[in-house]
Amino acid sequence: MKLLRELPIGTRVVVRYRIEGGFTDALGPLVARDDSTCTVETRRGPVVVDFDAVALAKPVPPPPVRKSAGGAPPAL
Repeated sequence: MKLLRELPIGTRVVVRYRIEGGFTDALGPLVARDDSTCTVETRRGPVVVDFDAVALAKPVPPPPVRKSAGGAPPAL
């Protein structure tokens, strides 16, 4: 996949790739690549994807900033 071979390391990407029985996605920064694979650092750890298995790939924006879920309400 040409795009994955040219994007700078560190770019946040989503990669859809073939697995037995269908497809799955890897979302996170592109952390490594060689002649036949790329590695995406997902929340669950690094995922090595064979370029031959890639169906789609694209760069994506940074994740949204999470709002704090706790704490006391602001004083009036």
